[in-house]
Amino acid sequence: MSAKQLVVSAGVSIGLALAAPYALAQKKYDAGASDTEIKIGNTMPYSGPASAYGTIGKAAAAYIKKINEEGGVNGRKINFISVDDGYSPPKTVEMARKLVEQDQVLLLWGPLGTPSNTAIQKYMNAKKVPQLHVYTGATKWNDPKNFPWTMGWQPSYQAEARIYAAHLLKTKPDAKVAILYQNDDYGKDYLKGFKDGLGAKAATMIIKEVSYETSDPTVDSQIVQLQGSGADVFFNITTPKFAAQAIRKAYDIGWKPVQYLNSVSASIGSVLKPAGVEKAVGIFSVEYLKDPQDPAFANDKGMNEWREFMKKYYPEGNITDVFNVSGYASIQTLIQVLKQCGDNLTRENVMKQAANLKNFEVNVLLDGIKINTSPTDFAPIEQEQMAKFDGKEWVRFGETFGK
Repeated sequence: MSAKQLVVSAGVSIGLALAAPYALAQKKYDAGASDTEIKIGNTMPYSGPASAYGTIGKAAAAYIKKINEEGGVNGRKINFISVDDGYSPPKTVEMARKLVEQDQVLLLWGPLGTPSNTAIQKYMNAKKVPQLHVYTGATKWNDPKNFPWTMGWQPSYQAEARIYAAHLLKTKPDAKVAILYQNDDYGKDYLKGFKDGLGAKAATMIIKEVSYETSDPTVDSQIVQLQGSGADVFFNITTPKFAAQAIRKAYDIGWKPVQYLNSVSASIGSVLKPAGVEKAVGIFSVEYLKDPQDPAFANDKGMNEWREFMKKYYPEGNITDVFNVSGYASIQTLIQVLKQCGDNLTRENVMKQAANLKNFEVNVLLDGIKINTSPTDFAPIEQEQMAKFDGKEWVRFGETFGK
């Protein structure tokens, strides 16, 4: 499977073309949809500083292959066109325009990255093309009034950061906090949520903030700066490559603060193992997906189904990487939306159905977490649970936060 462009071809069924005229008249299609095909576009960083996320696109493509082999969605095969944007917003703009204007996709599903999605949000809304289940937890994706064609999928960064703040205030109210964050909307969204969660104490508890650019080769110098501040708590707001570097460097220079790691980089396979699992012991994060390395899910029905799926459809994928669980889960949400669309495959109806998910369950989400949306709430997942890494796996504890 090429990392540059993944295409899951749709089969063509001539039988449907011979359907009675009155039956065809009842069907509604926009560009990218027909009696035989649903064309879906996607951008993903298969290369560049966030390439660890590329496996999400490959897992989604593999699941679509499975769906197509089983007959497609309402008799239509999905043509999934996934292209590499290198985590570069200008490239995302170029790719999105090509997918919409040349490839004529029905919608854009799961484009990854806050800066990348920010770069195309106004364009997608002006074109009235769904920018659906974007792979970023920025709070601004839940804004149906101003951006009715854009919807997120994962829990919001600000809500997650407030969970860490609440835990910190409860367990270490006299903490001296140092923060490393990516210098863009993604990093600043986490930062805002954390400060909001700390409230008035943010001004005294946070003693050092340092940012990095995605073009930086390493964050080693930033970690040295943070250690020098005398902080005893470290909030690590980074994407996988830099998260692994930060964890490793902090350990190697003998800095041993209490660490909070944003969930977008909590993969054992893609982050903690490259960093060195012994260097990540004691780190806190949150979970909403079942972790493939958690012994609690060794015989879990949903995870066993995922393992069988990986074995058959994505055998080259890393069986310990939670990003592969994520791609499998999120694409199922799209499939449900398309099922609900029936024969009305207009872009307007896609968004209508995406905003009408009621207690939809995906078998690899933590038990009790369900997907709900409404015309005024574009945040499908709003629940998470804290976890602590013990050197082998994430151990969940406490209550589930969110509604």
